[in-house]
Amino acid sequence: MDKAPSTEPEEPAADAPKPYSVGTASEKPKSEWRDLASFLVKLALIVFVVRSFIFSPFSIPSESMLPRLLIGDYLFITKWNYGYSKHSLPWSLPLIPGRVFGGTPERGDVVVFKAPPGNDTDWIKRVIGLPGDTVQMINGQLILNGKAIPKNQIAQFVLPLSPNFPAAQENAGRGCQERFQTLDGQGNRVCSIPRYRETLPNGKSYEVLDQGNYPRDNTGIYTVPAGHVFLMGDNRDNSTDSRFPHEEGGIEFVPLENLEGKAVVNFWSTDGSANWFLPWTWFTAARWSRIGEGF
Repeated sequence: MDKAPSTEPEEPAADAPKPYSVGTASEKPKSEWRDLASFLVKLALIVFVVRSFIFSPFSIPSESMLPRLLIGDYLFITKWNYGYSKHSLPWSLPLIPGRVFGGTPERGDVVVFKAPPGNDTDWIKRVIGLPGDTVQMINGQLILNGKAIPKNQIAQFVLPLSPNFPAAQENAGRGCQERFQTLDGQGNRVCSIPRYRETLPNGKSYEVLDQGNYPRDNTGIYTVPAGHVFLMGDNRDNSTDSRFPHEEGGIEFVPLENLEGKAVVNFWSTDGSANWFLPWTWFTAARWSRIGEGF
């Protein structure tokens, strides 16, 4: 007698391919791309907020702030000290009208700002005059509100010659001028420049370089207008600053809303001799003693 056919489903063979849902394989990559895009957007937003409102890195492009700052120094600036404006934002995005939570810097602060008249380049200088102050230079000495600022000569500023501070011919715009080049005790070529210490009325003390008789060692009297500051470089004879008119590449009086932040600490420094393709030179080129220096 024949058996009736079974109505129960047959068990699939062990090596039979497993069924899959249509679309699952294509949906997974889409989900991964969506997660990656979400992560990148959040990361960009965090970086934007931190750089705009908390702190931001800055690298030293020139010798105008010698002896305190060298080409190859990298530092952090805090962004909240003087308030916020469009210049606090990347590319000076016009999202903040005027200046909010504004504060006035102290004399002697080292500040990063958008340089007038173009307002499109970051510069770094020291605050010398506040709104209402008078500033003048007489024979290389700073006169603030009619009183001479104490200027005392100290030990020479000595810096080894390097790619970031090369030898230069007399009156060259960058590097050590020939008359200041010498040899140290080990026979290495160094630059030795007269160095002085200035002390402002608020007690702020800092070092400046004086290379002799140069333009703007003698000036008229500058009266700082409201809402502006008068800024100078510590390398007095190699700094284009508020002493110079726009026509000569100067910045004149700088609006407070152009201030981006206050310099607080060096986080890296290099003499410029490193080769990106030779990683060990990143360390031999580092100026370790300058890392962690505050202001």
